[in-house]
Amino acid sequence: MYLDLKILGRETLLIACHAMGISKLLVLVPDLYRGEPWSKDRPQSEFEEWRRKHLPQRVASDINISAKWLLDEFIAAGISDKLGIVGFCFGGGRLIDTLARDTQSHFGAAVCFYGTRFDPSLASQLKIPVLFIVGENDPLCPVDLLRQMESQIKGSQVCVYAGRGHGFAHHPESLEEDEDAEGAFNIMRNWLNKYLVQTRNVMD
Repeated sequence: MYLDLKILGRETLLIACHAMGISKLLVLVPDLYRGEPWSKDRPQSEFEEWRRKHLPQRVASDINISAKWLLDEFIAAGISDKLGIVGFCFGGGRLIDTLARDTQSHFGAAVCFYGTRFDPSLASQLKIPVLFIVGENDPLCPVDLLRQMESQIKGSQVCVYAGRGHGFAHHPESLEEDEDAEGAFNIMRNWLNKYLVQTRNVMD
């Protein structure tokens, strides 16, 4: 499952497909913003007003409904009883919230790209390893905070990219950032492969 702030449009879908480029994995990109995703062309002054239209409870409900639908499809097809979840920015924060609610352990792998607007105290409730990817100079996702969470979530890992700021992976602004983005996506793919594909093969 792929969660992002700018969740609609060809660009986001291409990013999701490229980022998740692992055979044997299906990707669901839920429309958490009901046809009104945030656009980089809109004035930043409108962001808080836009965000207030999308209540956390409703977003959480949409994630839960999407996850249940996907899990039911997998189980019916005899594919798997575990899901992976990847979130970028605001979607990364929702990833933390989602895993904290996952009392039935439906998720088996998680990758959080520079998550924002989440409660770090939820770390103690997470039951699966999380790969945190962040830029060294990200003002919205402090590295020290992720290090604290890493120490509370067994098996988790923080990957810090030197000199990078917020959003470098899915919106690179230079050739150097593009290279780091590709490196981050490779690490993500290996993580998902380890905790979803390889784990399933061992159980089979």
